[in-house]
Amino acid sequence: MKKSLLLLIGLICLNSNAQVKKEIFESFKLQERRDVSYYFPEDYSDDELYPLIVVLDADYLFDLVVANVKFQSRLDRMPEAIVVGIHQAENDLRWEDCDYDEASGLPTEKGKMFYEFLGTELIPYMATTYKIAPFKMFVGYDITANFGNFYLFKDNSFFNSFVSISPVLATEMENRVPERLSALDQTIFYNLIVEKAPSDDRQRILQMNHSINSIKKESLHYFFDEYEEADHESIAAYGISKAFDNVFKIYRPITPEEYKTEIVTSEEPVFDYLENRYNTIEDLFGFEKQVELNDIMAIYAACLKKQDYESLKPLADLCKKEFPETMMGFYFEAEHYEFIGEPKKAFKAFEKAFQMEEIDFLTKDLALDKIDALKADFGY
Repeated sequence: MKKSLLLLIGLICLNSNAQVKKEIFESFKLQERRDVSYYFPEDYSDDELYPLIVVLDADYLFDLVVANVKFQSRLDRMPEAIVVGIHQAENDLRWEDCDYDEASGLPTEKGKMFYEFLGTELIPYMATTYKIAPFKMFVGYDITANFGNFYLFKDNSFFNSFVSISPVLATEMENRVPERLSALDQTIFYNLIVEKAPSDDRQRILQMNHSINSIKKESLHYFFDEYEEADHESIAAYGISKAFDNVFKIYRPITPEEYKTEIVTSEEPVFDYLENRYNTIEDLFGFEKQVELNDIMAIYAACLKKQDYESLKPLADLCKKEFPETMMGFYFEAEHYEFIGEPKKAFKAFEKAFQMEEIDFLTKDLALDKIDALKADFGY
C-alpha cells in the first residue's frame, strides 16, 4: 500500500503540466498525512540529474526558494533543481516537528520522528522517483533552521548545503555546530543568515559564527551574512538569494573580476584553472556541466595575455570535443603550433579551421589571413 501511494503521488506530479504541485504525503513514521509541495524544472528529463533542495516552513519559504531557483538557473548561475517543501504552519506544526529537549538540546520524540520522516521517507522517495543528483540543500528559518543542524550529527550528512536563516538555537548548538563542521569528512556549504536587530539568540549566534570562522578546512565553505535593515520577518527574503550566490558561485560562468583576480594572477598553467573548475563542478553536483563558450574564451584570452601557449593545445582538444562542428578547436591548435615555432603544423591546422563553422570572433576571413601570412613567410 505504501509503495502504491508513493507511486500515485509521483505519477500525479509528472503527468501534470504545472511546475509546482502540492500533494498529501502519507508518512508512516509520523502516522500523519502531511502537505508537501514540489517544484520541477519546466524541461525536466530522466536523462538529467537535478540537485534536491529540501525546504521546511514551506508556507513561508517555498515560493521564495522556487523563485530564486527559476531565476538563477535561467541565467545559468546554478543548475536546474528540484525543490520539495514541507508545510508546517497549520496548528503551529513547525514547533512540534522541530521541538527539542531543553536539557539535552536534542530532538523530542516528535522531533525524532520528523527527522526520520525526512531522512528515511521523503528524501529516499524523491531519490527513487526522480533523477536526483548527489547534491542536496537544506533550507530552514527560525526553529526549522535549527532543526537542520541535527543532520550534521551523522557521520555522513544527507545534506551538502545548509541555509540557516535567523536560527532559534537549541541548547549547546553554538558549540555543537562548529564541532560537527570541523569533524565531518565531506564538502559542506553552511550559510548562516541573520538580521542585526537584537534577539534572544544573537550572542550565541555570534559565538557560533566566531567558532566556525576559526575552522580551517578546504572542504568547509562557510558564509555569514548579516543584514542591518532586515527584521526577523523580512530576513528570509534578504538572505536566500545571497545564499544561492554563495553556494553556486563555482557553477556560474567566469566573470571579468574572476579573470583578473584569479586566472591572470595564478602561477599555474591557465588550462588547469578551467579543468579544475569543471572537475569540481562534477565532483560537487554529481554530473558534468557542458563547458561554457564564455569560459573557453576567458581561458583563451588568458593564454595569450600570459603567453602560456602550451595551454592552447589542451584547450584546442577540449573545443574539438565540446564544439566539434566549429573552427575553434583547430584554430587554437594552429595558434599553439604557430607560437611554439612549428609553422607547417600551424598551416595545416588553420586550413582545417577554415573548412569549419565560424563561432564567436573566429571567422573564415581570420583563418584565411593566418594562412596567407604563413604562405608569405614560409612559402607553403
